[in-house]
Amino acid sequence: MDVAARDLLRAAGVGRPDWAVILGTGLGGFAEALEGAMSIPYEAIPGFPSSGVSGHAGRLVAGRLGKARVIALQGRAHFYEHGDAAIMRTPIATLAALGTGALILTNAAGGLRPDLAPGTITLVTDHINFSGRNPLIGETGDARFVPMVNAYDPALGARFRAAAARLDLTLPDGVYMWFSGPSFETPAEVRMAHMLGADLVGMSTVPEIILARRYGLRCAALSLVTNYGAGLFDGAPTHDETRRVAAQGSAHLIALLSETLREPLSESLA
Repeated sequence: MDVAARDLLRAAGVGRPDWAVILGTGLGGFAEALEGAMSIPYEAIPGFPSSGVSGHAGRLVAGRLGKARVIALQGRAHFYEHGDAAIMRTPIATLAALGTGALILTNAAGGLRPDLAPGTITLVTDHINFSGRNPLIGETGDARFVPMVNAYDPALGARFRAAAARLDLTLPDGVYMWFSGPSFETPAEVRMAHMLGADLVGMSTVPEIILARRYGLRCAALSLVTNYGAGLFDGAPTHDETRRVAAQGSAHLIALLSETLREPLSESLA
């Protein structure tokens, strides 16, 4: 299916992107920063899944940012919508088939540390797959045995840190724990997550990172903290809060993405 999707996108004039970005809840506005952009709804692309979550537009947008060619996926499908950890396989395989240089994932997340207050942008440096689901279950062949050391590419992380410094933005590191959703975590689960080394909790990103590494893509991820975890600092998250805070904090995240991705990957990052 990724071949059919790749051929359709090429026929529509989408060339090899330097960067691809998956935009999480309330963060789709980054696509508006792309110059000369063209937009294709997911339902028009073979194998692309639909998302029924508010705050996810369900469009592929291709354009330019400075000197770089960028594809932005406005929204994702989630495990909790379809019961399939590999629901984003075709979009990610298609990005790889197009020759994408690197994939950047964004999400809205709950913060588990006092300094990760709502509105904070965090650079994800590792993850914990608490759900126990894996998008590669059922595959055959040795390609399924994907190493996950440095799955969150250190050189890409350094690039984001440098861009944040130029913008005078703080960019703390964090470990992201994936819960299946759609219900939010309980206070006991949040306490457990923190004890196990997590700094952030959320309902996406981890299966996409696994798939992206399966297809050989270099990856980085940014979490926009939209709430404190349940039971912490009076945290009682809701989806309305997630959307509202994501919309409020998206300006800084868009600025960081725009500053970081306006140049193609250099040979020094190879």
